[in-house]
Amino acid sequence: MSAPAGRAQWSDTTSAMNPVATELLAPQDMAAPRYTCYPMAERFVEAFSAQDYGQALAQRHSGPAALAQPLSLYVHIPFCESLCYFCSCNKVITRRHLRASGYLRWLEREVELTTRQLGTGQAVAQLHLGGGTPTFLADDELRQLLAMLGRSFALAPAGDRSIEVDPRTVDAGRLQLLADIGFRRLSLGVQDLDEQVLKAVHRPQLAGKALGLIDSARSIGFDAVTVDLMYGLPRQTPESFARTLERIKLLRPDGVALYGYAHQPDRFRSQRRLLSSELPGDASRREMLAQSTSALLEAGYVHLGASQFALPADALVVARRQGRLHRGLQGYSTHPDCDLVGLGVSAISRVGAAYAQNALTLAEYADALEHGRLPVVRGLALTRDDLVRRAVIMALMCQGQVVFESVELAWLIDFQSYFARELEQLRRHQAQGLVFVDGAGIQVTARGGFALPEVAMEFDRYLQADRNRAKFSRII
Repeated sequence: MSAPAGRAQWSDTTSAMNPVATELLAPQDMAAPRYTCYPMAERFVEAFSAQDYGQALAQRHSGPAALAQPLSLYVHIPFCESLCYFCSCNKVITRRHLRASGYLRWLEREVELTTRQLGTGQAVAQLHLGGGTPTFLADDELRQLLAMLGRSFALAPAGDRSIEVDPRTVDAGRLQLLADIGFRRLSLGVQDLDEQVLKAVHRPQLAGKALGLIDSARSIGFDAVTVDLMYGLPRQTPESFARTLERIKLLRPDGVALYGYAHQPDRFRSQRRLLSSELPGDASRREMLAQSTSALLEAGYVHLGASQFALPADALVVARRQGRLHRGLQGYSTHPDCDLVGLGVSAISRVGAAYAQNALTLAEYADALEHGRLPVVRGLALTRDDLVRRAVIMALMCQGQVVFESVELAWLIDFQSYFARELEQLRRHQAQGLVFVDGAGIQVTARGGFALPEVAMEFDRYLQADRNRAKFSRII
C-alpha cells in the first residue's frame, strides 16, 4: 500500500522530518520493548527445558528447513576487563584472560551437544559475536573459535560475519586480523567522546583512537562499520553530545545507532554507582535525540527505525528498500527470517516455533555442559497466535507498514476481524500522526518512524494483557 497524498511515509523520513523538533518526540517518550523478538524474553518460562530445545533442533534436522534455509549463529563472549557503570549486558568483569581458554572449551562442548541434535554441516549465512567484549579474546583464541565453528557448521565464505568491538581493545593490527578471519561488519561501541561523560560512566577511552579505528576499518575494506552512541548518560548535555556527533559525522561511518540510556538501578547493580543528579532531564534527552536525528538526516543517513541510521548504499538500507529487511535478536539484518542458534552464557536461540535461552551465569552454564546437557534454562514454544502477531510486529519494525492481504494469505485470517481491538487502539496513534490506517493496511508515517515500538506494542498480546511496561527501557 502507499500512503495517501499529504501523509509522509516512513520511507520519506530524510525529507519529511528534517529538522526534527523535540515536541514531535514527546508523545513517544515512554517505556516499550525494542522488539528484537516476539514474544519478548521476559515471557520465557522455566517449564521449557533443554529437552524441548533438543526436540526443536532435531525437528529442524529432519525437516525441510535444514535444506531450505541457512542458519544464523550468535556467540556470546561475556568477558570485559572493566565495568562500564551504564551497562545492562550479561558480562563477567575480569582481567584474567586465561578464563577465555576455559570458556572456549565449554563453547566447543555446547556446539558438540547442539550438532548431535541438529546435525553437522548445517549451512550458516550469518555469524555474529557479541558480549561483553568479544575482542577480549586473544588473536589465537579468535582463530580457534572460528576454526571450531567451521568444523561443525558450513560457514559461507562470503557470509555476513559481524562482531561487536570495544575500541579500547583493538588497534589497526587487530582489525586486520578480524578481516583476515572473515569478519565483514564491525559495531564500534563508542557511546560518547566527551571525557567528562566517559569518566562518569567509568569508560575512559581516547577519542582520537576510537575515531582512528573508523578510518582503519575503511582502509582495510570492511563492508560496514557502525558506531554505537548513547544519549542520556551522566554529565551529557545537548551541546556536548552534538560535538560528539559532529566528530563522528566527519568520518561517515556506514551506520550510527543511537541508544537511549535506561537508568534501572533496581535491576542492574552497576548503575547504582551513577549519580542520579548528573543524569540529563527528559527535555535534554529529547533535545539530544532530535538534534542527532536532524544532523544524521542532513548528512544523508536513512532512518531504518528504532533510532538506527545507515548510509543509502548500506546493505540494510538496500534491503529495506527492496522489502528484504528483517529484525532479529541481534537487530536489523539483510537475511531471511532464518533459525538462530545462540551459543554461550545467556545466549538466546530461535529454532522453528521455539525460543530457548541459556543459563545466565558461568557456573550454571558450565555445570549443565559438564553433565552432558544443553545449558538451556528457559524458553517458549510459540502458539499460532504468537506467530501471527510476530509477523505483524516485524512488518511494522522493518518495513513500516502492514498489508492486510499479505497477512491474510499467509495465515488464513481476516485481519480486520482478528485484530479488531488493535485497529481500534491504533486510532489514537493516527490522531497523533504516527500511522495511517485504511482498508488495505497500516502505514507508518515519517513521524511514526521514531515511535515504531509504541505502534508495534498494540499487537503485543502479553503486554496488552498486563500493561506492565516498567521493565522496558524508554523509547527515547
